[in-house]
Amino acid sequence: MSTSERLIESTRELLWERGYVGTSPKAILERSGAGQGSMYHHFKGKQDLALAAIRRTAEELLATAEEVLTVPGTPYERIEAYLRRERDVLRGCPIGRLTMDPDIVASDELRAPVDETLDQIRELIAGIVKEGKEQGQFGTQVDGEEIAATVLATVQGGYVLARASGSPAAFDTGVRGLLSLLRS
Repeated sequence: MSTSERLIESTRELLWERGYVGTSPKAILERSGAGQGSMYHHFKGKQDLALAAIRRTAEELLATAEEVLTVPGTPYERIEAYLRRERDVLRGCPIGRLTMDPDIVASDELRAPVDETLDQIRELIAGIVKEGKEQGQFGTQVDGEEIAATVLATVQGGYVLARASGSPAAFDTGVRGLLSLLRS
């Protein structure tokens, strides 16, 4: 792995663990095993490196969502697969966690890939709900945008509840509740 890749991967992990404020250049260098000059050789500074890391994380999260949401199956089954996919629930979402970081939220540049990724996932789910309505699987009164927002809120809120309780059970309970509402 190249030095720039080690820096990006180390920053991704630290952002997930500590957030932007808690991710110091020193911690990045220690985690990556790179020398001090390496960071500034490849990146303008911490924000530039963090942006590269956030973009990479966003791309991976979107690719995972697309992979689950575009498999064969009914619209309900695809949404269920997304909700039940393998996750490290107690670690939380690497993108959702960034929305809690005041420095990320205050920076249009750092916040953009986070917002764009969540929007793209929401659009995918809304499209699946529309497809389900057309097939008669979901009632005509169901709003795809609202259901998509609810799916994302269930996932992100599930992470929070699971972390707070120290158990993935809270996440699973939220998923089961939403799925029962979608079935009815």
